[in-house]
This record gives sequence, structure tokens and C-alpha cells, in this order.
Amino acid sequence: MKILVAEDDKVVSMLVCGILREQGHRTLAAYDQMQAIMFANKVPGPDAIVLDLNMPGGTGGETLRRLKTSTRTSHIPVVVLTGTTDERAQELVAELGGEAYLPKPVNREDLLDALERVTANRTPPPVGAVSGGARMAYE
Repeated sequence: MKILVAEDDKVVSMLVCGILREQGHRTLAAYDQMQAIMFANKVPGPDAIVLDLNMPGGTGGETLRRLKTSTRTSHIPVVVLTGTTDERAQELVAELGGEAYLPKPVNREDLLDALERVTANRTPPPVGAVSGGARMAYE
């Protein structure tokens, strides 16, 4: 599976990508909102996104909203991974269309379980939603 990891903390990003690669997944890291949106729109798009809620260039909530309202990316399952202590964050993620919410520090089993759960019933992209765009290489 191809997974976009949108996380501004490079150590956390490397940790999450490492966990996913150990399981045979290919990963691509984005370090701010602009990169996350741009990489999610590339062809081939990711099969899932792990998204930090607090990133430079805009909030993770704004990134999630943009991903879920775009015809090119709305079908991609998003697992939000965050260190925020805001009690309303989980509710906001659900309202914006996030499929799973996980607190930091990242727990390997919880991350893998959440990704398996959100991709098990993944709907295919709308017809024409994945054509065009630049190609992206996953590691």
C-alpha cells in the first residue's frame, strides 16, 4: 500500500515511515500543509494518509477539510495522528471526515490497526478523479 505521511516533526515522520515500511508499505513524507495537499493530488495517489493535526502552512484540520472536499482526494482514508491536548480535536476530525484519530506518541499496533481498518472498506476514486497530474515516487 502507498501511504502519505504528513508530519512536520522529522523524527516522528521517520518513525511512522519506518513502521509502515517494515510492514511492506511504500511511504512518502510531507512536512507541511502545502506538500501534503500537493502529494495527495499526485498520480498515483496514496492509498491512505497519516496526517498530523498541527503542521506549518495551515492546520491539519484545514488540510483534512481540503482533502475531504476535493474530488481528487476525498476517497483517500485519513488517519489523524496528533499530540494536541484539545478535547474537541477528535470530534473535529470526525466532523471533517477523518476515518481514524490516534494520539501521540505513536503506538505501532494502534497505527497499523487503524490503517487496516480504514483501508478495508476503501471506496475507489470517482471516475476521472485520478487522471492527469504529475507522477510521484514512493519509497
